[in-house]
Amino acid sequence: MIQAFGLTSNPRKELPPAVDDVSFEARAGRITALLGASGAGKTTVLRLMLELQQGRGITHFRGRPLHRIAHPSREVGVLLGDVPGHPARTVRGHLRMLCAAAGVPVRRADEVLEAVGLVSLREERLGTLSRGMDRRLGLACVLLADPHTLVLDDPADGLSTREGAWLHGMLRAHAAQGGTVLLTTSDPKGAARTADRVVTLEQGRLVADQEAAEFSRTRLRPRVAVRSPHAARLAVLLAKQARTSQLSVEVVREGGNRLSVYGGTCADIGEIAFRHGIVVHQLADEVGDMGPGAGRARATGPEDRDRVEASRIPVTREPSSTSGAPAAPTAEPCPPLDPEAHPDAPKPVADAPSLSFGQPPLPDAEPDELLDASSTGHARDGSAAPAAPSQPRSPRPVRARTVRKPDALPPLPPPISVRPAPSPLRPLRYEIRRAAGIGTGFLTGAVTLAVSAVIAVVLARIGHTPQPRLLAAWPQELPLPPAALGAGLLGALAFGDEFRHPALAADRGTVPRRLGLLAAKLLVSSATALVLAVLTLGCDAEALYLVYGRELAQVPADWLPLGASWIGLVVGCAWAGVLAAGVFRSTTAGLAAVGAVPLLVVPVVHKLVNGPSVRTAAGLPARVREALLPRWPFGGERYVEAALKVISQPVGGALALSLTALLCAYLVTTLRSRFR
Repeated sequence: MIQAFGLTSNPRKELPPAVDDVSFEARAGRITALLGASGAGKTTVLRLMLELQQGRGITHFRGRPLHRIAHPSREVGVLLGDVPGHPARTVRGHLRMLCAAAGVPVRRADEVLEAVGLVSLREERLGTLSRGMDRRLGLACVLLADPHTLVLDDPADGLSTREGAWLHGMLRAHAAQGGTVLLTTSDPKGAARTADRVVTLEQGRLVADQEAAEFSRTRLRPRVAVRSPHAARLAVLLAKQARTSQLSVEVVREGGNRLSVYGGTCADIGEIAFRHGIVVHQLADEVGDMGPGAGRARATGPEDRDRVEASRIPVTREPSSTSGAPAAPTAEPCPPLDPEAHPDAPKPVADAPSLSFGQPPLPDAEPDELLDASSTGHARDGSAAPAAPSQPRSPRPVRARTVRKPDALPPLPPPISVRPAPSPLRPLRYEIRRAAGIGTGFLTGAVTLAVSAVIAVVLARIGHTPQPRLLAAWPQELPLPPAALGAGLLGALAFGDEFRHPALAADRGTVPRRLGLLAAKLLVSSATALVLAVLTLGCDAEALYLVYGRELAQVPADWLPLGASWIGLVVGCAWAGVLAAGVFRSTTAGLAAVGAVPLLVVPVVHKLVNGPSVRTAAGLPARVREALLPRWPFGGERYVEAALKVISQPVGGALALSLTALLCAYLVTTLRSRFR
């Protein structure tokens, strides 16, 4: 169950807030629709509920706010727009990565793929999926952790009628099992057809919170569309007949030869036209839009604009009958698009008056009952589950066209009965799958090795380069070697890809600021940088041996401290890229922080150390060695001394200083986000 209390967004300069004091409930076992036109505040409401946007108000998911839930993805499944995944990642790889993040077995990915019908496309890239397949993948991501609550932002947008029916059938099956479904839509008829409760928003405010039957009766106005070359005469006759019969009938002249009759039936209108010899070209039951102005934003063609203007024509309204029949709403509706032009509009009952006059109304049909409920084990009204009682439905207009029965719905993925215990390896598994799921890291490593080998060969030909720098392909003119820059780029991508393609956005914020996730990224980037450093030395030595012989490929005598310095430099650059990209939320900023160490920080450190002062720290290394490096077994003090020498170097000291500053900044932003 979802309970939203007083959701209000922050004011926007001189404009009112996009959402102002919205409160509603979405009960378990039912589908609740947030209905409103574009700009009504539906998406803002969802972002406020999920704590993705700052504002006032609070939302409880089964009695707890989202920040009090230990694993939000297991409680709330969220789909806001398209699937936020890297375009080069495969469908199955994306789901397996999310399985590692949610702490569920990887076999769950195959289960949800089978449930949404994407088994045959599991090796396809996300960037190649169509709109319908992307929505199926989004539903698979939502169902991955077996959440109780589903929150979806206009899930049927851009889908065909068949795909939309399939999607709503899956949501109905989830609600029939006792789950809560909250979705947004801008289609009033679709909301009345698929939802159990409709919450209507207008300009950021709540204007109605109704059951689907009441919404259909009060907000959706059934009408009869009439086309006749004698529309004016027919309108006068209909108004006269309404006064004689003391019925509440509203006749709207929409320009040209079209009429909209509210409160009448096709049979009555056809009989009146037949008795008076009026030719009728169209006579069809239709459902009006939500209210004044609801459909004007969708009027794009010339014929649509004519219909919008027609809604302003004065209409003939008759008083309600003395028997207590409710009067027709006084608001002038904006009629929908022409049935021939709009694919979702009802089709006319007949194209000739002889086929419609005196014809009794056909029995009402429930479009959603066309779904094959036996495939999911639940009926459309939820009769198979006690948590989803059936809701009364209001009569709907007659549709002469035949709705084709879609494919049978596959069963929902089985529930996860046993929740795995929290594991410190879960962020590490997620990071490994994230980094290895696309080819960017492998391509970056290959380019780094090739550039380093070429630079090493060119430096050997020019000469005047020491052997250690020659093996590292580090000329005096460059602030950092190619391997360090490549490691920094890989580290920056570790957080940069998270912000560009926020796969964890549904969990908490754009990127969850957890120390476990940071530790996993630092560990994976360290291992990647270590492999890159070793491969760079090996490739450079092999290239020098092939071009110039064994003389330039010899290992230096002091290889141990040089190797420690080299590994420390490459790993430090990778860490700097990770931390800077996490703080500044950009891959470019992470790589810029790596390059700023030798260009900006090192000169500052030099100036501070070598500047004029009263006293100097002469003999400090010897005193530190005596105090901190006692005799260790097996000569362990030598390795500690080598590490201290690496840090005491200008680049090493500046890098350590930068890492400390970036780590402190990341911790500060993490604590600030948690405090908020």
